[in-house]
Amino acid sequence: MPLTALKISKVKPDSEKTLRLFDGRGLYLEIAPSGGKWWRLKYRIGGKEKRLSLGVYTAAGSSTVEVGLEAARKAAEDARQLVRDGIDPSQERKAGKLRAAHQTANTFEAVAREWLEKQATVWAPAHAERIVRLFERDIFPHIGNRPIAEIEAPELLLVLRRIEGRDVAFTAHRARQYSGMVFRYGIATGRCQRDPASDLRGALAPVQETNFAAATEPEEFAAILRAIDAYDGTLTVRCALRLAPLVAVRPGELRKAEWKDIDLDNAEWRYVASKTHPNHIVPLSKQAVRILRELHPLSGVPNVPCRTMRC
Repeated sequence: MPLTALKISKVKPDSEKTLRLFDGRGLYLEIAPSGGKWWRLKYRIGGKEKRLSLGVYTAAGSSTVEVGLEAARKAAEDARQLVRDGIDPSQERKAGKLRAAHQTANTFEAVAREWLEKQATVWAPAHAERIVRLFERDIFPHIGNRPIAEIEAPELLLVLRRIEGRDVAFTAHRARQYSGMVFRYGIATGRCQRDPASDLRGALAPVQETNFAAATEPEEFAAILRAIDAYDGTLTVRCALRLAPLVAVRPGELRKAEWKDIDLDNAEWRYVASKTHPNHIVPLSKQAVRILRELHPLSGVPNVPCRTMRC
């Protein structure tokens, strides 16, 4: 007789042995002495008898049905169909788990984070953090869980259009650039076949170039130097303004300069650049050294001037 939900609910576990309630065609419910109930399917393939677990009816001590009778019958019929097709359901289940694990490891986000981790060894920390934020804010929420091999140009374009919609065209172009690097890394590691970001050249609105005013004539530059000399602000800012044209570094790098990186005796400033990891070496002119010596009593470590006591 086929099983019924009522019959299953009435059966009591045997404290000494495992019970089996048969539904027919190899499907049965196994009841452990502890009270747990599991669906099993007995089948034959290649001349061998095998068993397949189809899920828990109820766990020991629980009254919640996880896999009911009808669900177990459907799972059993699906497995029988595989057997009829010459496929071992147990092996197919293992293969399915491997495919799922492979797909999870090859999502866009997984490949991107692997690439980002490698880039972090050559990027400056601040630059690496900015790129990670770009992916986490603008890209991962939309295509992060998609298999990288399945992402096509139109899907990536939708992501970039969302960024454009915030009126940040430069960020959209940068997102396309770094996404392309991830796809090319995916190609190199065998996770995808092509880079859809390369198909989007020209698909985004061009970035409006802004020309910053530049003093290109001696008279103009002289006026700027005179304005710096006439600046009446704090000593720190005044020294920074005077140093800027002498060292020609990014404003942020000058602002973050530390005395431990400056050797006035050898007229040299070594620091880690903001975008690349190798040290930058900036030769210091006599004028720059003079300005730094003037500034040191205000911002240097007391009694430990620069590299030597002669600062």
